[in-house]
Amino acid sequence: MEITFVGKRAMVTGAGKGIGRATALALAHCGAEVTAVSRTQADLDSLKQECASITPVCVDLADWVTTEVALQDIGSIDLLVNNAACANLQPFLDVTPDQFDQSFSVNVKAVLQVSQIVARCMKDRGSGGSIVNVSSQASQCALKDHAVYCTTKAAVDMLTKVMALELGPHQIRVNSVNPTVVMTEMGRLGWSDPEKAKIMKSRIPLGHFAGQIQETVTNCPILLSLVSCSVRFDKKYEINSFLPLSIYIKNLYNIP
Repeated sequence: MEITFVGKRAMVTGAGKGIGRATALALAHCGAEVTAVSRTQADLDSLKQECASITPVCVDLADWVTTEVALQDIGSIDLLVNNAACANLQPFLDVTPDQFDQSFSVNVKAVLQVSQIVARCMKDRGSGGSIVNVSSQASQCALKDHAVYCTTKAAVDMLTKVMALELGPHQIRVNSVNPTVVMTEMGRLGWSDPEKAKIMKSRIPLGHFAGQIQETVTNCPILLSLVSCSVRFDKKYEINSFLPLSIYIKNLYNIP
């Protein structure tokens, strides 16, 4: 099965590094006209060099007003991937208001704001669309030093459900991807300690983290595509063993 997004416009937040960058490149490879959003201009410059067709937008999504200005003329978007996130890791007793606010501004409030901007246009033009929120297994599992991060991702999960409920009548599909640890730059920051990682890996059937970003990126095009229209996502499918969702869907529906 080949997925194509020719004629579609996509936007990916947090597209400068890691999962977001790989997702932006994957969607461009599938034919989409991609807008990549990042707060780091240097990352966008290198992304543009790697794929000239991508349109970069440099903005700090933690700033509501600046984001509104930066995206107000973005135009019609068919596909949105809310990937931008930060992980400020502290023991529960050491969490400060500033750290809490920053995490929620990027991990939750930005998902709300960017989705509102895009979904309003989707609704107005009447042709629907698809939104994927990149959440985490941390939304379901308590992790040491991750009190705020786990809470933000749990909020993303519930926000995704409410968005799906309210936007569904407008033919806007909303789903989330909840990967386990992916060894991006942010992943290495939190899980490079072998002793700390050992406990986490013991909970994963294959006994290792997702070493390749592509293992997570595979899921986004599937959920963005019309294939997902025939799949019920009213249950949470936790993919701890790294079985790509594309394979899961193929097996479930016998898609060649």
